[in-house]
Amino acid sequence: MAEHDITRGTAGSFRRAVISLARKRPVPDPGRPATDGTVVGWGYYIDGVRQQGDWNMVEALGQARRKNGGFVWIGLEAPKPVGHTGEVDIPILDELAETFGLHPLTLEDAGKPAQRAKIERYENMMFAVVRTARYVEHTSITDNSEVVETGVVMMYIGADFVITVRHGDACKLRSVREDLERNKELLAYGPWAVAHAVFDSIVDTYLDVADKMEVDLDAVEELVFSRDGHSRIQHIYQLKRELVEFKRAVNPLQRPLAQLVGGQINAEPEVPLAIRQYFRDVADHLSRVVEQTSSYDDLLNSVLQARLAQVTVDQNNDMRKIAAWAGIAAVQTTIAGIYGMNFDVMPELRWKFGYPIILGVMLASVLVLHRVFRRAGWL
Repeated sequence: MAEHDITRGTAGSFRRAVISLARKRPVPDPGRPATDGTVVGWGYYIDGVRQQGDWNMVEALGQARRKNGGFVWIGLEAPKPVGHTGEVDIPILDELAETFGLHPLTLEDAGKPAQRAKIERYENMMFAVVRTARYVEHTSITDNSEVVETGVVMMYIGADFVITVRHGDACKLRSVREDLERNKELLAYGPWAVAHAVFDSIVDTYLDVADKMEVDLDAVEELVFSRDGHSRIQHIYQLKRELVEFKRAVNPLQRPLAQLVGGQINAEPEVPLAIRQYFRDVADHLSRVVEQTSSYDDLLNSVLQARLAQVTVDQNNDMRKIAAWAGIAAVQTTIAGIYGMNFDVMPELRWKFGYPIILGVMLASVLVLHRVFRRAGWL
């Protein structure tokens, strides 16, 4: 069969499937939800063409190692981390490790999705980690809006196999497989062609996220400087946090890509020169995203500082208004306090019109002071 989709299988069912496949029997569909890593698809390719027939992974790997230009591509979907440890158990990788010779350190890394982008060489393979990102649609920025959802894709790249392990839903690889299978000339370059396609798809998603985050940034900036309303500082800070999460996915990928493009990694298997040129195009796109996120960060800092300045100005205006009204009230309090001392000899104390005259003086002082403070911009 060209492909075995075991989207609902468990680790135990996969072990039975490997045994049954080795005996040239079809793979059973257990029909129950997965509780650990799952094989979502695999194929056997020779010179960029997917091979039809009653293959199983063990047989296909043996054929690939005997024939030049053949390789096996296996896709795994791992569960999300449980609890706060950020670790998951992927028993299927233990089964594949025996067949494909995967290094134990890479198996440990595969169970820890919260990793930076990197590429490492082992005895007979390369291990690559790429952070994925996806824009989360929303109507407006709130105190707890989720703008960017991140995940990770890990790749085991050998001379005759490539295994992808996806954590999270930020970037699904089914479309990558379908597009690459239509481009047989590129797929003929083997596992590194698959690695390039995965890198390229993820970086293209970065570009989409960056463009959509720019719309959010423009909306926040417009609200901050509008006359009718001001954006809450919490909204700006939330967008900045989401931008930081996006930068943690994007920026670390620069070094692995630069190493691939510049041939600084003594890769095993070796990266074909033609594929290295394709990686250069991916690196150019990544540089654009890095520049965008850097400018967004600077602009958000400026917007945040501007909003803080607005808050300070508003507070100063409020304090001046309070001080002005306190000054007006102080004059009335002074006059009333003097006439409340109950001295026998006071100006106009026994005069018939003394009381209304004092009230008139107090009212006049209020009007004069209010006019003075208003001209000064305090009221």
